[in-house]
Amino acid sequence: MSLVRIGSFEEFEQYIGKDLGVSDYHQITQEQINQFATSTLDHQWIHTDPVKAKAEGAFGDTIAHGYLTLSIVPYLWGQIVDVHNLKMMINYGIESLRFAQAVLVNNEVRLNANLKSVVNLRGTVKAEVNVKLEIKDQKKPAFSGVLVFLYHFQ
Repeated sequence: MSLVRIGSFEEFEQYIGKDLGVSDYHQITQEQINQFATSTLDHQWIHTDPVKAKAEGAFGDTIAHGYLTLSIVPYLWGQIVDVHNLKMMINYGIESLRFAQAVLVNNEVRLNANLKSVVNLRGTVKAEVNVKLEIKDQKKPAFSGVLVFLYHFQ
């Protein structure tokens, strides 16, 4: 799918209930997992010790932190939608977030997005987006939820 360009509330409205698209796949590497562990001070062995994870872990390898998979959403979202003509954008919240499946090291993930709703709140647009982080060659997503963004257009 091509990048969806949105520059106003009215343009957002056209996509209510529709698929916005999917991002490219992004591979989660051990280096990325280790950097996230350092940033968050979460060095649990299931994430950072490949030898122990293979020998003793339930997944046969290291896994990405759930919050690491969530943290790449802005990067992947930017591959789906280009919201322009903005004064400001705020990541307002996440609703109904559920982690459904672990992301193993070297798995590839992509974001799938559908516009649930959009409301004009006296000049600020509140957009609710249904998302799933899909894992390549897996039936269950890594997570699903509703992202809530606030957009203040020019």
